[in-house]
Amino acid sequence: MTIRTTGMKLAMAAAILAACAQPDAPPAQAAPVPEPTPGTDRAVAVLHPTEGSSVSGLVRFEAHPDGVLVSVRVQGLTPGNHGFHVHEFGDCSRPDGTAAGGHFNPLDEPHAAREAHARHVGDLGNVTADEEGGVETEYVDPMLGFAGAASILGRGVIVHADEDDLTTQPTGAAGGRVACGVVGVAAPAEE
Repeated sequence: MTIRTTGMKLAMAAAILAACAQPDAPPAQAAPVPEPTPGTDRAVAVLHPTEGSSVSGLVRFEAHPDGVLVSVRVQGLTPGNHGFHVHEFGDCSRPDGTAAGGHFNPLDEPHAAREAHARHVGDLGNVTADEEGGVETEYVDPMLGFAGAASILGRGVIVHADEDDLTTQPTGAAGGRVACGVVGVAAPAEE
């Protein structure tokens, strides 16, 4: 009796499994990476310290009639000027920040000051830290954008240890990377 009962249970289980099977189901695939929200007009990069650094901060980007309004708040720097750039990759996975690649330069221009007509799109010059190591500044940059070749979405933001001399090619001799963040689409403004 036990062999017969066991056989019936196995047959019943097989029938249930066969009924649940979905032979026409497509194989599992990775979810597609979403495109930036159409009409994106705000972005943000949270800056995290690289190895051995205590620099952190927040950079906000907002569409402006003359380009993009860049609002920078950083703490933990040494007093003085520090190179500040958008880099080609939104990758801060290496301890020294080098996974972010070089300056974002889709137009293949030379390194220069933020005010220069011909420059890397990512050349944002220097930020100046006060005696407590803090930066709070904002300006409008005419070359940055949220779409097309100059889109900064998904790019890296780097704060450097030293001042950008604005002339040395291709990086301005701004030294090591003390903070790294990734530019992402920001939440809508609260009203």
